[in-house]
Amino acid sequence: MLVHKIDDEVSLRLFNLDDAEEFYNLTIGSKTYLKEWLGWLDHTKSVEDTAQHILSRCKELVENGGYPQSFAILYNDKIAGTIGFNEIHKANKMGIVGYWIGEKFQGKGIMSKAFKALIDYGFNDLKLNRIEVRVAIENKKSRALPEKFGFKEEGIIRQAEWLYDHYVDHVIYGLLTNEWEYTNKECNT
Repeated sequence: MLVHKIDDEVSLRLFNLDDAEEFYNLTIGSKTYLKEWLGWLDHTKSVEDTAQHILSRCKELVENGGYPQSFAILYNDKIAGTIGFNEIHKANKMGIVGYWIGEKFQGKGIMSKAFKALIDYGFNDLKLNRIEVRVAIENKKSRALPEKFGFKEEGIIRQAEWLYDHYVDHVIYGLLTNEWEYTNKECNT
């Protein structure tokens, strides 16, 4: 099982079918909290739905030449959320990041650690040139991550997503590999 240990508490790991029940329970346990910004929650009605989602993510591993696209975020060996590339455009060497964390895991710095690890992975292992984050304008917690790690706000997509009974606009953040290299070089000197 591929595990990337970030520190003593946080790691990233590939999902497997044995995770379906735990991940489903995390999703449903945080549903009210997550529903403000995630439009797919009503489609997750059973452990089997979660298992099917995990299977689809496993297929991406094969399609990506053995490189995983998404990960379970583990906090003290419990699934705390997920992070990964919702899309990878190989011809353009560009990936779009998506992430969420369960309500009870908020405020522990978990997502910041996972986000940094994913960006490193995207630029260093997947050899992406550009990474994007698209997030609802009013979702201040999710916007804080790309802002913290040097992403540039590049524009607004109006009515980008339907959330149950209304549209929300998205802000697009982008970061290029040379900007990441420069930021990391500056932080390490």
